[in-house]
Amino acid sequence: MWYAGKLIRSGKIELGIDDPGLLYGATVFTTLRVYHHSLEDGRTNWKGHLRRLSNSIQTFGWQEPNWESIRQGAEILQREFPVLRITIFPDGREWIVGRYLPEDLVERQQQGIVAWLAEVAEFRRSLAEHKTGNYLTAWLALSQAKKYGAKEAILIDESGNWLETSTGNLWGWQDGRWWTPPLTAGILPGLMREQLIDRLISQNQIVEEEPWTPDRVLGMEAIAYSNSVVEVVPIHRVVGSRGAGERRI
Repeated sequence: MWYAGKLIRSGKIELGIDDPGLLYGATVFTTLRVYHHSLEDGRTNWKGHLRRLSNSIQTFGWQEPNWESIRQGAEILQREFPVLRITIFPDGREWIVGRYLPEDLVERQQQGIVAWLAEVAEFRRSLAEHKTGNYLTAWLALSQAKKYGAKEAILIDESGNWLETSTGNLWGWQDGRWWTPPLTAGILPGLMREQLIDRLISQNQIVEEEPWTPDRVLGMEAIAYSNSVVEVVPIHRVVGSRGAGERRI
C-alpha cells in the first residue's frame, strides 16, 4: 500500500486514537480500475477520479492533498494491481491500496447476478453525493444481501423508490430507451454512470433520468448496475427478505 508519501509493504498503517478518519469515518475515497497498466488510458478515467476527490475535499473544506504523491503511489501500485482505492484524510494524507478484479467478474457480466431489495430506507448512504469513509449502511445492506444468496443490495428511499445498489448505479431498459435514477434522488454521481450516459447519447440512444417508482420498476424489461470496477453487470433476479417480492428479469 501507499500511505502519506511512502510505500508500505506490511498490511498495517498507524493512526492516532483521535484520528477523525478512525473515529467518524471522516475520509473521502474513489475506486478506479486501471486499464492496460496506464493511468492515462481513457477508460481508467484518472482525471475523473481526481475530480471526484477534489470536489469533495473542497466541499468539506479539508486540506488539499499532495496530488503528485498520489500519482506516484498510484503508478507504483498499478504495476501489480488492476484496482486502486485512493482515500484522503481531512488533513490531506493519502492512503492507496490495491486489489484484484473479482474472480467471477466475467461470469457476472455474462450471466448476471441476484440482487436483494433492502426494503427499508434506513440502508440509504449518508452524504450520498460523496464517497465518504462512512459506508456503514451500504456495507450492512450488502452483508444482509449475502445472507439471501445475492451479490448486491438495492437501496430505496422513504417512498420505496429504487435509488442505487450498495456499490453502483442502477440501469434499466424499457420502451426502447435506457433509464437511470436521477442525481436529485440522492444517489452517488458514479463516474461509470457519467461515462455511460455520454457514450449512449453519442450513439443516439435515449437516456431518461427519472425516479424509479415501484410501478416503473415493474415495467422494466432488463436491469443492471454499473461502477468503475465491474463496468456493467446485469441483474437477472431480485429477492426480498424471506424471499418476499421475488422477481425475475
